[in-house]
Amino acid sequence: MAALDPREAADPGDALPPSPSTLPGDDPTALPGPEEGVLGRAHRALSIGMVSVILLIAFEATAVGTAMPVAARELHGVSLYAFAFSGYFTTSLFGMVLAGQWSDRRGPLGALTAGIAAFAAGLLLAGTAGAMWLFILGRAVQGLGGGLVIVALYVVVGRAYPERLRPAIMAAFAASWVVPSIVGPLAAGAVTEHLGWRWVFVGIPVLVVLPMALALPEIRRRASGPVTADDVDAPPAAPDRRRIRLALAVSLGAGLLQYAAQDLTSPLSLVAGAAGAALLVPAVRGLLPRGTYRAARGLPSVVLLRGVAAGSFIAAESFVPLMLVTERGLAPTLAGFSLAAGGVTWALGSWVQSRPRVEPYRERLMTLGMVLVAAAIAAAPGVLIHSVPVWTVAVAWAFGCFGMGLVISSTSVLLLKLSAPEEAGANSAALQISDGLANVLLLAAGGAAFAALGGGSVTHTATAAHAGGSHPAAFAAVFLPMAAVALAGAWVTTRLRKR
Repeated sequence: MAALDPREAADPGDALPPSPSTLPGDDPTALPGPEEGVLGRAHRALSIGMVSVILLIAFEATAVGTAMPVAARELHGVSLYAFAFSGYFTTSLFGMVLAGQWSDRRGPLGALTAGIAAFAAGLLLAGTAGAMWLFILGRAVQGLGGGLVIVALYVVVGRAYPERLRPAIMAAFAASWVVPSIVGPLAAGAVTEHLGWRWVFVGIPVLVVLPMALALPEIRRRASGPVTADDVDAPPAAPDRRRIRLALAVSLGAGLLQYAAQDLTSPLSLVAGAAGAALLVPAVRGLLPRGTYRAARGLPSVVLLRGVAAGSFIAAESFVPLMLVTERGLAPTLAGFSLAAGGVTWALGSWVQSRPRVEPYRERLMTLGMVLVAAAIAAAPGVLIHSVPVWTVAVAWAFGCFGMGLVISSTSVLLLKLSAPEEAGANSAALQISDGLANVLLLAAGGAAFAALGGGSVTHTATAAHAGGSHPAAFAAVFLPMAAVALAGAWVTTRLRKR
């Protein structure tokens, strides 16, 4: 396949002929026809393999929440419950930066292979743990692998697919979350009940073998090695040690902030929070594109929008089941199903943005998406009024997820379009860092506001479905500010295109 032309990535509005240079191992005769899609002969094995990997990761992500409380109880580690999640998150941030460095200098094949191996090893370690600290260690290893995989896959998309097919493969990635989001919790519940929670973790590594067998040969042929043929004989550039140090600072700072958010009344938590912020702020400024904080036009605004959209939506979504259980008396399973339709509409929104006819209107669609997200978040606390039917949350969240499908997939497409091939790894890592950091920071902020207004400890109420009712103002203090953040994201969408 022809290598991506740097001019094409830097100025996507220009119609350029394909670059004559090829990547090592490319077969020029295997170029896809003008109408061939992601399941055409040239891309079929690669597409099926990568989507299958995403499908299994998605199933694990949706299933682990069901098995986690049982695992913590059996391992006598309920007090360390939150660290089983934060351990995954903090190491995944480091993995994202490492994958960006690795992919830009040696190609994504090594980062992807190592990431899958680490993800599987983490699952096995967690599933066979005899103590809670080993379980948390397994989750940390799993997070490192997950961070390596997601960035490496983005680089593969940028190097192995022509620009016209990238929206479609991103839509396929989003669609692969639909079935796991619906059946994952039920399947995990059944496995946990009849076979034990350990099988939720140890069963998945075996299933990864087949999709990797499909994808790895194609990745080796299409996307391995240096960016251009001129670099084949040159030794790989040394990793940027400064970025590695910044990645470690981000991971440690995020972990300290998550710890501090558990109890803001403790002096130790305040010290941890201050230390986390001191590490996090300068490190993030060094890892994100210049101008991200002021929404500079082009790539910085794309990276900022990803964090604003993901952070506001996920922070609000985390409180929806808790609100339905504690304020409206729904069973936990039924409360969880109130969000199930969102998986379908998210995939639908991602499919809409992938249509060639909507490409000229991508920025307008993203504005619409953020308005829908803001409206859904603002409408959710309406069920605190008992005369409002509970099903209105499910309807509102379905529209919000449709908006997220428009926005999240489009940010991935625009990032690859605005990135030169040799910068695709670093920029993809920046996009994922923005996503992950916004999640933890806005969730921590929402949790602090929730606790301050009588909501209690987020960790304890979230793990106890039968917790007593909280003051309605505590939920309003979460949803309304997140709606305002999402609405600010609608303004950021007006700055995605350079003048």
